[in-house]
Amino acid sequence: MTASPTPLLDKVRLPEDLRSLEPTQLRQLADELRQETISAVSVTGGHLGAGLGVVELTVALHYVFDTPRDRIVWDVGHQAYPHKILTGRRDRIRTLRQAGGLSGFTKRAESEYDPFGTAHSSTSISAGLGMAVARDLADGDNNVVAVIGDGAMSAGMAYEAMNNAGHLKSRLIVVLNDNDMSIAPPVGAMSAHLAKLVSGRTYRNFRNFAKRVLDRFPRFFRDKAKLTEEFTRSFFTGGTLFEELGFYYVGPIDGHNLDHLLPVLQNVRSMRNGPVLVHVVTKKGKGYAPAEASADKYHGVAKFDVVTGKQAKSTANVPAYTKVFANALIREAEADDKIVAVTAAMPGGTGLDLFAERFPGRCFDVGIAEQHAVTFAAGLATEGYKPFAAIYSTFLQRAYDQVVHDVAIQSLPVRFAIDRAGFVGADGATHAGSFDTTYLACLPGFVVMAPGDEAELVHMVATAAAIDDRPSSFRYPRGEGIGVDMPEVGVPLEIGRGRVLREGSKVAILSFGGRLGECLRAAEELDAHGLSTTVADARFARPLDTALVDRLAREHEVLLTVEEGAIGGFASHVLNHLATSGALDSGVKVRPLTLPDRFVDQDKPDAMYAAAGLDAAGIVAAAFAALGRDGGAAVLRA
Repeated sequence: MTASPTPLLDKVRLPEDLRSLEPTQLRQLADELRQETISAVSVTGGHLGAGLGVVELTVALHYVFDTPRDRIVWDVGHQAYPHKILTGRRDRIRTLRQAGGLSGFTKRAESEYDPFGTAHSSTSISAGLGMAVARDLADGDNNVVAVIGDGAMSAGMAYEAMNNAGHLKSRLIVVLNDNDMSIAPPVGAMSAHLAKLVSGRTYRNFRNFAKRVLDRFPRFFRDKAKLTEEFTRSFFTGGTLFEELGFYYVGPIDGHNLDHLLPVLQNVRSMRNGPVLVHVVTKKGKGYAPAEASADKYHGVAKFDVVTGKQAKSTANVPAYTKVFANALIREAEADDKIVAVTAAMPGGTGLDLFAERFPGRCFDVGIAEQHAVTFAAGLATEGYKPFAAIYSTFLQRAYDQVVHDVAIQSLPVRFAIDRAGFVGADGATHAGSFDTTYLACLPGFVVMAPGDEAELVHMVATAAAIDDRPSSFRYPRGEGIGVDMPEVGVPLEIGRGRVLREGSKVAILSFGGRLGECLRAAEELDAHGLSTTVADARFARPLDTALVDRLAREHEVLLTVEEGAIGGFASHVLNHLATSGALDSGVKVRPLTLPDRFVDQDKPDAMYAAAGLDAAGIVAAAFAALGRDGGAAVLRA
């Protein structure tokens, strides 16, 4: 019987330990790293497929480059779990995305091996270029490597950065991790051989010598020779686009073959003249059969059984907001052929995959390009169509200028379906939907809505479909609703009109958005303490139901506003109205309850809302504090 090889991963705590290994040992290390990644994510959940696809690339980069002195910037960060294991965080990898644990993305505060925080897509080349220029200004000689996926390459920001890098001729290495597009399919031995040749010193020296010789020839001959060289090399290796942007292109090479990766990375490490792009082809989910067989390659997973790959599923019978939105939009589109849907590379996350199944010709996935998505939707609106742009709150931030300039100023009826409002749990601060109410409700003419429950979401989809003279938005949280009876069809709401769910006389709670269920629970507790409580659902931040606000302020001693958004959002509009109308002169005690004025790290959403004082107990405590009384909340928390 052959003895099992001694585990190498146990000996590698930091990349310097990795670099003490022999090249022949790296295959074993990569296999162990892949198994450790699978094991860890099976416990925590998270983004698995991307990390499995870059195991060999991660090993090769840390083996060839002198990290952390050499900088490696991982775009998005979904693929950075193997990187974390190799950079001193293996002992904490099973705290990934948990309260007090490791972030699911690279994070500067977490490790010196994370030179840049990346959670939104397509930022790595820009950040890497900034680091490279800073190095040059300081007369440094370290390397900067940006690793970006082919999906992230669809964003304009990546090309803006590459264009600038080519113009500056900065020494920057970009590794294009191509796991889907297959920009250039030949990745076998011949391709690897050619990549090694064109990245090697001999070829580059000959190329530079030939250029110097050609400089002595007339311009006509120089131009023809340049075109011939570019065509010949591109014929075998691809990359004409990148060459035109000023990058020296190398590839494509097999990103799972260490014998191919190591010599190419060693060659480009020694390059000193301008930026270089290394095109690496990988397979998402590589090395784990359930991931390889899955349509999404286990991009994002819940906890799962390693042997079977079966994921833990929610046992809730209440429909998720995302699915409620998708079904409501489908029903509206069945009655109106002018309704179209737009998503920016998130059809599954936004529910538009369901819409696309029903209306494939009316659903448009524009890729990771939120700016384009918004202006594309604006163009559709100019021609009489009714675009619904379904974009996460945190990603819509990337297109704010387009929202203002291309939509709001022109009063175009683009409908923004804003998913992931409020805290999102394991993805932490980078993905929290904190700011959309603030940055949309300040825009003249915008209709800004938020449903208090899943039934209201159905009505707001119908409301947005009916608004044809201005832009509108409705935001809703991740996860399940609160279990209300669902309408068969949506009915457009009266614009700017809220609703009262229960009447009281002492405390008024005015809710905007997904905290309505907690507001109702708080009202029951306050009533039990002898504090008669009104609960109202604002529905609209803009236009604000000023008549409702005035009545609540006039008839109650305390008015609490509750929202799952940042300071400057719904409450600021309520307070502005009360102050300018003189309603505050009545002596009502107004207390706004918002998300904390800080970036909140990952945890379970319920725990995050409790810590923010936005659960029922926190609302009760705020009412008691406004009245100068103690107690109440402690009973509810117990």
